[in-house]
Amino acid sequence: MINQKTYQAKQYGPHLFETQGPNAPRWYVVDAKDQVVGRLATLLARVLIGKHKPTFTRHADTGDFIIVLNAEQVVFTRNKWRDKLYRDHSGYVGGLKTKTAREMLARHPEEILRRAVWGMTNKSSLARHQMKKLKI
Repeated sequence: MINQKTYQAKQYGPHLFETQGPNAPRWYVVDAKDQVVGRLATLLARVLIGKHKPTFTRHADTGDFIIVLNAEQVVFTRNKWRDKLYRDHSGYVGGLKTKTAREMLARHPEEILRRAVWGMTNKSSLARHQMKKLKI
């Protein structure tokens, strides 16, 4: 009988990445011009989390770095520019602020893509660390 063990990536701190070998993080540059927000966000989230690698481990950061260019030129399907709402709450009574996607594009175009990718990750300290590897 062959004794094979399941591969487990080591847990690394924010400054302890492997610099060589198959687990070393790579850098990807993505052009977001004329890309649909949700479809692009699924690809970005997959690479940030590390699910595209055969060495994927849930509890360890095995993802790669991503640089996104032309984030202000992303597109939505149908009427989402008008109908999609982004909500922020200050924590106070009556502190709910609501913006449409068009208003968000005018003020913070990179935030549209960042929130879409964040919505596709687990909400954990590991996910917050992985989101720091997304440069928009």
